[in-house]
Amino acid sequence: MNKLQKFAGASAIIEALIYIVAFVYFGTFWAYPSEGSASEKMIYLAENQHAFSMIYFLMYVVFGVFLSVLVVGLNEALKSANNPLVKVGSVFGFVWIVLVIASGMLANIGLSHAIDLMDISAEKASDMWRIISVLIESLGGGNELVGGLWVLLISLAALKAARFPRGLNYLGITVGIAGVATIYPAEILTEIFGITQILWFIWLGITMLGQSSATTKSIQPSANF
Repeated sequence: MNKLQKFAGASAIIEALIYIVAFVYFGTFWAYPSEGSASEKMIYLAENQHAFSMIYFLMYVVFGVFLSVLVVGLNEALKSANNPLVKVGSVFGFVWIVLVIASGMLANIGLSHAIDLMDISAEKASDMWRIISVLIESLGGGNELVGGLWVLLISLAALKAARFPRGLNYLGITVGIAGVATIYPAEILTEIFGITQILWFIWLGITMLGQSSATTKSIQPSANF
């Protein structure tokens, strides 16, 4: 349990770092010609395919792997509270893992097929990529309902059990509400969810690592024993 909590805490911090890398990449290096022609869009994607595929693999697949560790770790940490919110929240956590990883695989494979279509028609390739983008956004990119419900329910359970600092739990509730609110198609809500979740991941990771270290010290035998 102690090792699992350590891994879960480290995973939470890694999740935050992945978010930060994604924000930096798309905010600084990504210059997709959204107002350009179909040919211009696909040429840009083809020229940046490797970088795009790597960042999407990191954002979705790698994120999903570490998320699985965190979901299991939080479930173990809170299951002693015997609160149904923990079980229901963990279910949403596991569903989110599947959706996130599926989104990453769809993005990388879909982009490759779309680029291959350029030899036939740039318009057909662009149409295919547009459809794939909608699927990615629907599963895990633009709709954060499932992830929001996981954070919200877990934070409510932790607040009731006094498992983590109250401020952390209230932040988690805020993150969860922001995630649920993304069912309304507004980009600002998705950005609020992402930014607040970065803070939640970092605070949660530090807390879990700190509690794990404290537990380890408390169970070590005394040198005078």
